[in-house]
Amino acid sequence: MSFFRPDIDRIEGYQPGEQPQEPGWVKLNTNENPYPPSPRVIAAINEAAKGRLNLYPDPLATQFRRVVARLFNVAPDWVLPANGSDENLTIILRSFVDRQDLVVYPYPSYILYETLADLQGGRRERMILNPDWSWNPSRAAAQTAQAKLAIVPNPNSPSGNRWSNAELSALTPPRGLLVVDEAYGDFCDEPHRGELLRQPGGERVIITRTLSKSYSLAGLRLGFALAHPDLIRGMRKVKDSYNCDTLSLAAGVAALEDQAWMQSNAARIRATRGRLQTGLRAGGFAVVESQANFVWATHPRHAPEQISARLKDRRILVRLMKFPEIPGAPQGVVAGLRITVGTDAEVDQLLQALGEILNETTGPLG
Repeated sequence: MSFFRPDIDRIEGYQPGEQPQEPGWVKLNTNENPYPPSPRVIAAINEAAKGRLNLYPDPLATQFRRVVARLFNVAPDWVLPANGSDENLTIILRSFVDRQDLVVYPYPSYILYETLADLQGGRRERMILNPDWSWNPSRAAAQTAQAKLAIVPNPNSPSGNRWSNAELSALTPPRGLLVVDEAYGDFCDEPHRGELLRQPGGERVIITRTLSKSYSLAGLRLGFALAHPDLIRGMRKVKDSYNCDTLSLAAGVAALEDQAWMQSNAARIRATRGRLQTGLRAGGFAVVESQANFVWATHPRHAPEQISARLKDRRILVRLMKFPEIPGAPQGVVAGLRITVGTDAEVDQLLQALGEILNETTGPLG
């Protein structure tokens, strides 16, 4: 006998990347920033910790919203803070998706979208991407025609490719909303700044952001959504009463105000990303040109499962990812390695290990 809702019983739930708790690993599997947050963040946390932690935080995160609004050239009532962008996605699905409402999204992509749609009892449909990670415009238009939500990560994960604003706007459902997940937007060669909100139809666009990646705050859990105030007002009904704590909000304000620190680290990651892509290609890997802080790599002769396992033997973690049920793919599966851009030293260690692994045998691995 089960006491759970049928929607809970029938799903497996999202599985995060491996998080070893002991030191000594080169951790390139969960897209964390290899560099520390701004020193201003630490100072702000220390100062906030001296305050009245016995009191609830500001439920509207007023100061944080003002800083976000300045950065994205909107008013503060266009901003909804959350406990990471994953909570923003949860709020969005809970706000707009009823039973049997249709949610569409690119595939291969971030599998959490499927989990959240399932939790709501909604219908979901994958927009199967072409081998070059583009989508078929006419097929995508047909799929979004009846959708309540179209969710698109930009840049995409696991591939790292970025779609243009025109391509994204074309996916806005005629009777629904377009959600653009910009978790990796600051790593693009030309960073996003909420342009879709100011274009025709922008009142039906929601952008989600996180401070986990570019601001090096994965351990604090803070993000935000940007949308027309009419949408924000409704979504605010759904969020937890105090969904962002005092220390996280203080850290978030300090991080956002130190743009020079974030931009410097993002530039370092972009430079290392280029070195990583060049090194992987020299080793025979096929690599998607990435606009994120990770790259997607496959090898024509060596199975990603075996490469991943042998890297792990050397205490180097990368993310092995498999996406089944893809027409035209070998055995119907797209599989590969999503590799986070670490420091230059970590990338050098990875490339050296890969060279050793690929030289261990002249035949295929696995």
